[in-house]
Amino acid sequence: MQTNNNKIFLRGRLAAPPSLSHTNHGVEYMLLPLSVCRLSGAEDTLHVIASREQLSALPPLDAGSPLTVSGEVRTFNNRSGVGSRLVISIFARSLSQEEGEDENHLELSGTICKPPVLRTTPLGRTICDMILAANRRYGRADYLPCIAWGSLAYRCGAMEVGGRLALEGRLQSRIYTKEIDGQTQERTAFEVSIMSLAGEEEYIDPNA
Repeated sequence: MQTNNNKIFLRGRLAAPPSLSHTNHGVEYMLLPLSVCRLSGAEDTLHVIASREQLSALPPLDAGSPLTVSGEVRTFNNRSGVGSRLVISIFARSLSQEEGEDENHLELSGTICKPPVLRTTPLGRTICDMILAANRRYGRADYLPCIAWGSLAYRCGAMEVGGRLALEGRLQSRIYTKEIDGQTQERTAFEVSIMSLAGEEEYIDPNA
């Protein structure tokens, strides 16, 4: 199985104090909700996962603390029936507290695993939705929803399942409402906003 590129760099501030996410093989992993501003002024709140040991190397963190993260985007299927079905988070490889402008940069490559969907918004903007499967080193894969706009959406809409794609973009959050048992619930979805296709082999047609 070919390993794909999956690197994300984030700089922002904690939206809330760290809290326990889960324990795996005796290691405690903490959830760090990181708020990162876009150029437009909107904010994305992204879920960073780091071990308690990683946090011990930093000063105590609280809401508003600056945080810089390097890592990769991970996904898993939530079968509990509570919350979103696809859970997307950032697995931290390194943490620091560098001051600087907010930053959200993702380099990603993988295989298109569902037919891209080209559509038009109510405001007349053209967008393309697609799912990219990025293989990890150890036989697993992360399935990432991606979205492209404008002329880039037309290019992505012409791609085929099985094609290999390399891109640069950002991981963003989007709040939406869903009606369950007659009650409206507010949920957060995460998706990759494609800024550009990247690399010498930005798209490899499976039929070429």
